[in-house]
Amino acid sequence: MLSVRRPGHLMQGKVAFLAAFLVSVSLANAGETEKTMKPYTEKIANTDVTFDMVPIPGGEFVLGSPAGEKKREDDEGPQIKVKIEPFWMGKHEVTWNEYDVWSFNLDIQRRKLTRVKADAKEKAADAVTRPTKPYTDMTFDMGHDGYPAICMTQLAAKTYCKWLSEKTGHYYRLPTEAEWEYACRAGTTTAYSFGDDPSKLDDYAWHYANCNDTYQKVGKKKPNPWGLYDMHGNVSEWVLDQYIPDAYKKWSGKGTLKFPVNVPTKLYPRIVRGGSWDDEPEELRSANRIYSSSDWKIQDPQLPQSIWYHTDAIMVGFRVVRPLKVPTAEERKKYNLDPIIPADEGR
Repeated sequence: MLSVRRPGHLMQGKVAFLAAFLVSVSLANAGETEKTMKPYTEKIANTDVTFDMVPIPGGEFVLGSPAGEKKREDDEGPQIKVKIEPFWMGKHEVTWNEYDVWSFNLDIQRRKLTRVKADAKEKAADAVTRPTKPYTDMTFDMGHDGYPAICMTQLAAKTYCKWLSEKTGHYYRLPTEAEWEYACRAGTTTAYSFGDDPSKLDDYAWHYANCNDTYQKVGKKKPNPWGLYDMHGNVSEWVLDQYIPDAYKKWSGKGTLKFPVNVPTKLYPRIVRGGSWDDEPEELRSANRIYSSSDWKIQDPQLPQSIWYHTDAIMVGFRVVRPLKVPTAEERKKYNLDPIIPADEGR
């Protein structure tokens, strides 16, 4: 049976470190403006692992799909105007190469082997809770190096983001549902970022008809207009939101929304976006909303079932964002941006 691992430091130390961390990441963004934002490559300290980030300009867009869009679902409307602040987004979905550094504590092992003294930032990152050992190989023999990490819960994805933030000194988190769709559309208003014709999907996405029943290495298809790969297909991607079928109806008539997010209050259902290698073309549309369920843990043999793994979500992964404006401690709490361990609202 897998047990929940708690951070070992006291609450007072947590508060002090949080304050210091917010100051450090704010300083890391100091001087940055939307005009100076550029693509960059982040290297995870004490490893050879890197990942690429792409700047996403701020702006307004229409969330959801028009009533006449083919294969449209009722939960995609009515359309809502949303204002988005600038951020960077992962060029690719988070790969196993990146994810394993956190989940298997590989960086600590390397430091022990090489007797490298950890600095304060690395010690803070090492203090972040890590998942318990999975009961089986979570790649399910579909591929590791260069392939998207899968089967994690939303809690696991959020905790990875917290670790990555403390490891790098840049503030990373999951995108909101609105931010994700804004980045996916990349200024377009069509069903897909490349137009309305699903016959062109093979050029941009891995889906049920072309994937050979498995996920594929990231970045092998064409990117969207903002340089993001696999926003359609390959794996569906976690966002911060609870799934609420009539959320857009509740937001309707309130003018242009700023940072709309349905903060989770229960474990199921929660949102993933983009569709996957196991989905039909209509599920890969920019506005399509997919949600989690307890069925994603059917094969989990543990009692209680793991808070870290969705054993049956072999089509689910995530990518990270880094907002230009670092959120305050109050904003992080209000929008449940950080993981809460252990608690249903953070899974």
